[in-house]
Amino acid sequence: MRPPFGLADDLLEAGLSLLTFHFSPFTSHFSHPPLLIRRFQLQIFMADFDLIVLGGGPAGYTGAIRAAQLGLNTAIIDKREVLGGTCLNIGCIPSKALLVSSQYVHFAHHEAQHHGLKFEGVQVDLAKLMARKQTVVKQLTQGLEFLMKKNRITRIRGIGQLVAPGKVVVNQPDGSTEEHRGRNVILATGSVPMELPNVTIDRERVVTSDEALSFTEVPAELLVVGAGAIGLELGSVWSRLGSKVTVLEFLPRIAAFLDPDVTQALQKTLEAQGLKFHVETQVTSVALQDKKVLVQAKNKGEQSLEFQADKVLVAVGRKPYLEGAVAKDLGLKLTERGRVAVDQQFRTNLPGLYAIGDIIEGPMLAHKGEEDGIACTEFIAGKAGHVNYNVVPNIVYTHPEVACVGLTEEAAKKNGAQIKIGKFPFIANGRALANDEPAGFAKIIADTRTDKLLGSQIIGSNASELIAEIVSIMEFGGSAEDLGRTVHAHPTLSEAVKEAGLAVDNLAFSIPPNPRQ
Repeated sequence: MRPPFGLADDLLEAGLSLLTFHFSPFTSHFSHPPLLIRRFQLQIFMADFDLIVLGGGPAGYTGAIRAAQLGLNTAIIDKREVLGGTCLNIGCIPSKALLVSSQYVHFAHHEAQHHGLKFEGVQVDLAKLMARKQTVVKQLTQGLEFLMKKNRITRIRGIGQLVAPGKVVVNQPDGSTEEHRGRNVILATGSVPMELPNVTIDRERVVTSDEALSFTEVPAELLVVGAGAIGLELGSVWSRLGSKVTVLEFLPRIAAFLDPDVTQALQKTLEAQGLKFHVETQVTSVALQDKKVLVQAKNKGEQSLEFQADKVLVAVGRKPYLEGAVAKDLGLKLTERGRVAVDQQFRTNLPGLYAIGDIIEGPMLAHKGEEDGIACTEFIAGKAGHVNYNVVPNIVYTHPEVACVGLTEEAAKKNGAQIKIGKFPFIANGRALANDEPAGFAKIIADTRTDKLLGSQIIGSNASELIAEIVSIMEFGGSAEDLGRTVHAHPTLSEAVKEAGLAVDNLAFSIPPNPRQ
């Protein structure tokens, strides 16, 4: 029985001219455009599926589900035994499970006494802690398999490669291969940890985030290379569990995508928790020495530094993963940064092939990939997909958390914008004090003339949840006054965000007026 999606009939009626028009934005990149289009035309009428998704991470599985909702006969191909990609298996979810568990340890050692609670002989059962993490991962990944079945999405395990327009060959775990054809194919193969050219990662003592999520014992000394979100989060986990953690950062400050006032507050808090930082420091060599790892580095003044650690975590970012996903002779076009070039509808230069998530331009974030997947499949189904990349939030899940969206103060000024700033400290918020979480502040950036919200940064407890309100207001083009005049329940942490909106015009109720405004 043929799939319900009638794209093949539409293309048959429209003929080759429609295909040529459809791919005209990238026609100049084809080595032999008519030949490729004829090959695609032949494949499309023999298709097994309306859509084949290569990659089972957030971008891929979300796109597949949306495609199924729109009536497309969909298949998803992934090499893992379960779906979820890096995020659910070795990224977002397991790291948050460890952050929560390790924060309980920190609370027992350092904060419980403030609440009249006394714990003696607190011990960490690392094996059980890791088992809980895996239980969380298993529950979510099994839930995804359930969703695939309920949405009638064909689940194919193996490594898929596009070998011709609409034709995917899958190398299965048992070594066999099978072939599938799709009217449309989406690349959603995600990303992998970046490596430094002068550092050999053995995945035992010199590791990436993949391995740092599953240490079998707490390292006495952990050296983290890179003070971005991943380095700070995993550094925090192992510091709370007992490691002596040192963080090296090449840039002038940690979490450099944030404004200096936010990163300064974050670094001060993390230092109080026991982490040590060396900024403007470049790693020059890493060597295994007996049971230790010896790291050589130099700082801004070219002063040589030497560190020893039991484990070294290299957390310098991530890079697109495309290995083998598309046959080289097809000529997939990449950007200068090595990402897949797409147009505004996620179309690549190859007919019928789309790309989403970490392999295209934009922040490498799971929620951005999810929105890519939804919009892309909506375009494929003839609907109006849309992603507003100006309001994609970014979060560091340390304690306190840091969340941001839109322009930073630095970026806004660099762009020549006339801005006004509102800040409100959590120490003046009743719920934050009741929660014993007074650290941090909410910061609002608005246009001086129109009052339109341009961006926000929040450092404090539950910042990851609080930022969503700012995202919503920015999505609808709202103002600082809109935020400040919206009723917020009392007592809540969200009142700090409201008061930051009021503080833009020096009208906050719970702090004195700012004489400099």
